[in-house]
Formats: sequence, C-alpha cells, structure tokens
Amino acid sequence: MAGALPQRRPHTDVETVSGVRGLYSEVVLGGTARQGWWHVADGEDGPGRIVAGPFRDRTDADWAVGTHRSGGVEPVYGMRRADGGLDHRESPQNRSWLVDLQEQLDRLPEDWDADLPDDDPLVTLVVEVVAALTEAGLPLREQTGETGGVCLTPQHGLDGIVVAWRQHDRMSVERVHGPDADVVAQQVMNHALADLLAARGFAVGAFGGGSGHVVRLAA
Repeated sequence: MAGALPQRRPHTDVETVSGVRGLYSEVVLGGTARQGWWHVADGEDGPGRIVAGPFRDRTDADWAVGTHRSGGVEPVYGMRRADGGLDHRESPQNRSWLVDLQEQLDRLPEDWDADLPDDDPLVTLVVEVVAALTEAGLPLREQTGETGGVCLTPQHGLDGIVVAWRQHDRMSVERVHGPDADVVAQQVMNHALADLLAARGFAVGAFGGGSGHVVRLAA
C-alpha cells in the first residue's frame, strides 16, 4: 500500500554472515533487510567489510564481538548496500542521546549565550559540561520549580562556568531536616560535581568559598 510505514521483522529472525548469527530489528525496504547494527572488520576484501549481522541492538552487537575468532571486529550502525558494503548512519541510540542532551541545554537561561558567537569556546565548554553531567545522570536544575539539580552560570570574564548543586526546596529553603543537613548535603554534592568533572578532563577550581566551582577547558 502506498504511503505505508516500513515493516519490521520479528526479533526471532536470524541471518548468518560468515557463520555468525544476528537478530533483526532494522527497517525492511522492498523485502530486503538493510539498516541496523553490524559487525565490520578490515580485511582482504577492503576496509569496513560486513562480517556479521544485523543485530537487535548495540548490546547484542557488543556481546557477539567475542564470538569472532579473529580480532579487529567492531559494531557499527549503518545501511547495508546492495554490493554488501556498509554506509554508516546515525544510530537510534545516538539520536535519543542528542534529544536528552538538548532537553538539558534547554534548561539553561534563554539569554545565556546572547552575546556569544556559535564558535565561541565558552559555548563549546557549556555543551561539553552539560553532556558530561547528562551522561553521569545528573540533571540541570529547571529555571522554575522546586526540584534541584546542577546550576550552570557561564562567566565570560572568568573564561569558564560556575557550577554548583542546588537541592530541592525541601532542603535548601524549607530545611525540613535542619540547617546542618542542608549544609552537609550541599558540600557533598558540590565536591562530587568537582570530582566528576575533573575526572572527565576539565580544569576545575574553587569558587565562592567552596559553594561552587569554576570549570574551564583543560590547557
């Protein structure tokens, strides 16, 4: 039927390429499976040749790498060509990650980059820091609301970003567990943020008497 959505093969179907079985989950066009996770390797047939697949997801593709006797095999997401080669494509996992990252970036104040060109190093730094925090499972604080999270304040004069943790209003405003618990939790989270970003390769320095940190690109 014209305009119908591409069909998917059930996850129980298998295909063997070079003796390795893989589970399908890729789009089927014209009755031919073409897009998904594949194992590729460099060999006599040329660089990036397909040796197995497609696999249900990246996890299955990673696990099955160990089934190859020869090394140099890696999982790649892409479109299989009619000639048996592979054209790389952006994976569903990466697209989902970019959506998550954008949701976090949208939590920054609307005018934080109003006076900065797109290629300004500070813009790049902000994106990289937000990416590192998001990968660690630490959300940015929403501008409105009571929930906590990481507060980022880009400071062009400091050539970096002031990073601090903000607790839920129950802790930081209402102090339902008392002021001591509020202070201790704030210190613990600020130090954890600093340690995490330092471990990811950013230059981290103290700011505001320990209430936050300045993060800069490592020299």
